[in-house]
Amino acid sequence: MVQAAVRTAISCDQGKGDERPWVGRSIERVEDAGLLSGRGRFIDDLGVQPGTLHAAILRSPHAHADILAIDTEAAKRLAGVAVVLTGEQVKAVTSSLVVGVKAPVECWPIATDRVRYVGEPVAVVVATDRARAEDAAELISVEYRPRSAVVDPLGTLAREAPVLHDGFPGNLASDRTFRYGDPEQAFADAPHRFSIDVKYPRNSCTPIETYGVIASHDAAEDAFDILANFQGPFSIHTVIARALKVPGNRLRLRTPPDSGGSFGVKQGVFPYIVLIAAAARVAGRPVKWIEDRLEHLAASVSATNRATTLSAAVAADGKILALDWDQIEDCGAHLRAPEPATLYRMHGNMTGAYDIRHVKIRNRVVVTNKTPTGLNRGFGGPQVYFALERLVQRIALGLGVEPLDVIRRNLIEANAFPYRTASGALLDSGNYQEAVARAIEGGKFAELKARRDEARAQGRLYGIGLAAVVEPSVSNMGYITTVLTAAERRKTGPKNGAQATATIGLDPVGSVTVHVASVPQGQGHRTVLSQVVADVFGLEPKDIRVNTEIDTAKDAWSIASGNYASRFAAAVAGTAKLAAERVAGRLARIAASQLNVEPADIVFTRGFVASRHNPENRIAFSRVAALSHWSPGSLPDDAGQTIRETVFWTPPELTPPDDEDRINSSLCHGFIFDFCGVEIDRTTLETRIDRYVTMHDCGTILHPGMVNGQIRGGFAQALGAALYEEYAYADDGSFLTGTLADYLLPTTTEVPEPQIIHMETPSPFTPLGAKGVGEGNCMSTPVCVANAVADALGLVDVTLPLVPARLAELVRGAEPPPPSGHPIARPARQGDRQLRGEGQASLKGAPERVWRMLLDPATLQSVIPGCQRVDKISETHFRADVTLGIGPVTGRYRADVELFDLEPPRAVRLRGAAEGALGFGSAEGRIMLAPDGRGGTQLTYSYDAAIGGKVASIGGRLLDGATRVIIGQFFAALARKAGGGAAGGFSLFAWLAKLASLFGGRR
Repeated sequence: MVQAAVRTAISCDQGKGDERPWVGRSIERVEDAGLLSGRGRFIDDLGVQPGTLHAAILRSPHAHADILAIDTEAAKRLAGVAVVLTGEQVKAVTSSLVVGVKAPVECWPIATDRVRYVGEPVAVVVATDRARAEDAAELISVEYRPRSAVVDPLGTLAREAPVLHDGFPGNLASDRTFRYGDPEQAFADAPHRFSIDVKYPRNSCTPIETYGVIASHDAAEDAFDILANFQGPFSIHTVIARALKVPGNRLRLRTPPDSGGSFGVKQGVFPYIVLIAAAARVAGRPVKWIEDRLEHLAASVSATNRATTLSAAVAADGKILALDWDQIEDCGAHLRAPEPATLYRMHGNMTGAYDIRHVKIRNRVVVTNKTPTGLNRGFGGPQVYFALERLVQRIALGLGVEPLDVIRRNLIEANAFPYRTASGALLDSGNYQEAVARAIEGGKFAELKARRDEARAQGRLYGIGLAAVVEPSVSNMGYITTVLTAAERRKTGPKNGAQATATIGLDPVGSVTVHVASVPQGQGHRTVLSQVVADVFGLEPKDIRVNTEIDTAKDAWSIASGNYASRFAAAVAGTAKLAAERVAGRLARIAASQLNVEPADIVFTRGFVASRHNPENRIAFSRVAALSHWSPGSLPDDAGQTIRETVFWTPPELTPPDDEDRINSSLCHGFIFDFCGVEIDRTTLETRIDRYVTMHDCGTILHPGMVNGQIRGGFAQALGAALYEEYAYADDGSFLTGTLADYLLPTTTEVPEPQIIHMETPSPFTPLGAKGVGEGNCMSTPVCVANAVADALGLVDVTLPLVPARLAELVRGAEPPPPSGHPIARPARQGDRQLRGEGQASLKGAPERVWRMLLDPATLQSVIPGCQRVDKISETHFRADVTLGIGPVTGRYRADVELFDLEPPRAVRLRGAAEGALGFGSAEGRIMLAPDGRGGTQLTYSYDAAIGGKVASIGGRLLDGATRVIIGQFFAALARKAGGGAAGGFSLFAWLAKLASLFGGRR
């Protein structure tokens, strides 16, 4: 009763004059003063203990290969190196990471006997500084035996595909089917059936700050203290403790005060927490590791890519009667917890915003030779809605009606909420028809259609796209167990809920502190929590101090803690409100006894605790708040202490999956309706957003400015997914987008200003009525833009990202062959780094002399760029150690070259292979020598090479030029050694060599 009285008093009091609630206002962000002035405290800014060592990781250049031998002796001998760990040493002090499904499969944070993706850790070097550690890593010699690789989720299921794990026969980690209602009958009775095949690509978050871990091990206690920019969920704490072979209370996991963005990806740091902690244990000293950008692109987690076939049974009027989903989820080389969560997060609501009662689903999870996947903004939503909303447009085209009409025909009715979907989600609140109507009117949809008609009349390519999506937030921990059968779930026990934690503390001078177990990455936690708690206590936000760091050894937390699944506003901020109200209820009892009134008469206002009916009868809030410290004996018997209050909250609506596999996979469900107009340049096929309108219903809005900021951020990231971003792999598993020159991100120049429209239908399930916001446009925007592009170009199928080259192929077909008489290059496999070249040089001396030089190890060592040593194995077999730079990195190669088809002194063929820290390559070339008629030699050469591994991912646009530079340097040096000069092309080679040095090339 007292809490109810407090809530009533607050709402009544703050409605007067300037006493508006702080919640709902766009107050200045508390966080910005430090962040914008360079005083943020990120993990790499924080001090470390004296004697802390630094780690560098040697990574696999191969997508799939057996590790035959690892020689670390040279690395260990380097001054400053403390320890070098390989898989064998790591396995000795850790256990396998938890695999996301029940299968006889092990998953380690480092390769043991086999590598399964480019960038997989193979060794960890710990040294006195990072530079020494990196130098030592280059000295490690690894002998690989390459295996065939597979990167396509459909191809990995083929009978002839290489198997990644014996425990996943046929590379299939999970295969489950679900049936809700009577989909077979619905399809049999429906007059129309429409289907769509979708391949959703991989992309990732690319935060400004990469992964960071600082780990130490207390041998006496056998306990770990780890600081990491891990975002949660803290259910992974259990996974880490298990992998490190210690009880949970021996693993102290802490987070820094600030984190430079995440958008989900920093969940993926946890295998490195295990790896660096193991290194600290072996080294006996603290170890720090900060991931560099190249590592992050190549080997951190990304979103899953998914192959989907979606069919719909449709009535004559456009009503969707049933859906049939067939989804194949590519989780990469290892199925790490919480995967396959991406596939199942949306499981309760595979029908989106539509009233569809019959659903059939087949979910298959496969492994491929790509990086393991993890959380990514939108987390499962983009993959689902791209298929569903593309299908809606296909239905409209097939029926000859407007897509908007199909959307409106199928939306859930406003009077149906809370609405239970066929697969079990409980959609809490909404009025989708009203939201669409407001967007259509406020966004001037009729005007946009007129712009399209005008553009098309002028011969321009203009299209309109729409998308309606339900944005889930506050994930039910139990949804991932839907991957298990009901019988398997009964054996493991129920998993469900979304427990949030908040603590309110009052100090001896009556100041208020709030602590929550949620790690912010720019969302403004401290600002919003100060607003929420200030409203409860009648204070100003500046009076509230908020701490969002987590220390599992001291703070209140649960396995659901963390910042993910848009749970802050709905769950965390709401729990802080509950904790504050609980303290306020006790303070009301204390104040009532001192003011001689009933607790129900107490209000909190303007820094005082007062009588509602006699505002002058009051006492300072700080005095009442401090009383538990100074005079606990004077408190009323029923008041209790007010020093500290912790609340754990979980909503009863989140229950485990039932025996029919129905699951309410999230607590809250916002609604988004987007439409946009795009124009495509007829010449370049570049897509330009003309207008973008996004309507959001995220329940109660706590801070309008930050909500709009979250929407804009999600929109920018989604625009990248739609138009630019894709993790690309060659057929052999080489990663091809390992720099920001190849993995393109949108900048402010490419991101237009969206028109944002709001509507508020508070959630009945959350303390503040708030729902999540910020992930939704990652779900709605890619398909909205794709629908607009398809409309503009008259396409039936489109695939992301919508880069001009891909659109050109769809619109214009394959590039025609060159006119007759022009040379035709051999086609390369898509994605392969195939390098070809030819050249010539004039050398002094007869061909016989040049021939002897080519077969002399000392001469070769002096003329090969970056060569450290050449060994002659036989008359026609040479081995060399070479250090080369490509783009922003350098690395050591071990090269093996054989000569054959010798025609001394006229011609020879060379075949070779090289492998090292930068990757691997193979090449074949031909050198021909002919007298020039002036006592000298005319040398001509040609080569074909293929390069993979890290050099393929980071070289990108530099590879062809850099290769020509290196080969050119060789022949230029050979010409100088022969006492001659370069003719023709050698001046160009010299110029390119200078250019290459700007990119870090070494000679």
